[in-house]
Amino acid sequence: MVAKGLITGVSLVLALLVFSAAGVGTASAQAPGLKKGFYKKSCPRAEDIAREVVWARVAGNRELAAKFLRMFFHDCFVRGCDASVLLDSPTNTAEKDAPPNLSLAGFDVIDEVKAALERACPGVVSCADIVALAARDSVSFQYKRNLWEVETGRRDGTVSSDQEALADIPAPTSTFDILLSDFSSKGLGLQDLVVLSGAHTIGVGNCNLFSSRLFNFTGKNNPSDIDPALNPSYARFLQGQCRRNLQDPNDNTTVVPMDPGSSLSFDNHYFVNLKAHQGMFTSDATLLTNGRAANIVDKLQDPGVFFDAFKNSIKRMGQIGVLTGANGQIRKKCNVVN
Repeated sequence: MVAKGLITGVSLVLALLVFSAAGVGTASAQAPGLKKGFYKKSCPRAEDIAREVVWARVAGNRELAAKFLRMFFHDCFVRGCDASVLLDSPTNTAEKDAPPNLSLAGFDVIDEVKAALERACPGVVSCADIVALAARDSVSFQYKRNLWEVETGRRDGTVSSDQEALADIPAPTSTFDILLSDFSSKGLGLQDLVVLSGAHTIGVGNCNLFSSRLFNFTGKNNPSDIDPALNPSYARFLQGQCRRNLQDPNDNTTVVPMDPGSSLSFDNHYFVNLKAHQGMFTSDATLLTNGRAANIVDKLQDPGVFFDAFKNSIKRMGQIGVLTGANGQIRKKCNVVN
């Protein structure tokens, strides 16, 4: 899920890597202009309205939780959390037109939330905040309580580039050093990288993004040659699911749950699976190749530690490059600039 650049802040990474007595934890900075309850006076029911719409839609489609979580991540990693991922382009050159974003979904629900908020409080609530709230509310639906706090006060961007999305969104084939560089370039640390990877506990993965690990891995024309980092039984399961990709490596329609048996439940199973070498993507498996990252994976197998760490890391992610105050705009419609 990042930008391609050199690691510029080892000290930042180390500063963010703080372990509490209870497990994993980091201090959280406040982004200027963001605060809890930003709309308390200007639109008192803003968060209630957003939650009501999202929960009603998620009740009929539990897969939306993974889709909104991914949308939030992909928005924040390109130009910051400014809802630029929602913008349409007449020339198909917006972020949503970039290959990593072609499988995004849920835009209609965002539009539904926006319409409801415009009826209640015209021109007040940003699309960027709606994306952040939709991610939290959709994931929280199964627990019927907020799993993390969302600071609001973001404003919307006016620029959206497919090339920036292609450069900044981390690839599922990324190695550990590339991922760490990507996260560091966004002001996030090693812990955030590992914790936020836990979002792969819900949703599905396209076979064409990991089938190179399953068939002819070393390039010696042996179809049964698999990535040795994969649990053999898990690899056989994936091979069975992704058999079409053996004939057509470009098939982008076949998908597999990232957490088989629990792909609709937001929990810490991702880290249990990862320790069993059942991480679907190279970007998952690579977390075990670094000692410090592997230690964090161990701690996050405790559900309490994971939930506590996740709410801190996603709060930090939601602060990336935000537009506040007089910057940006409050779009009337989320898919077009005013």
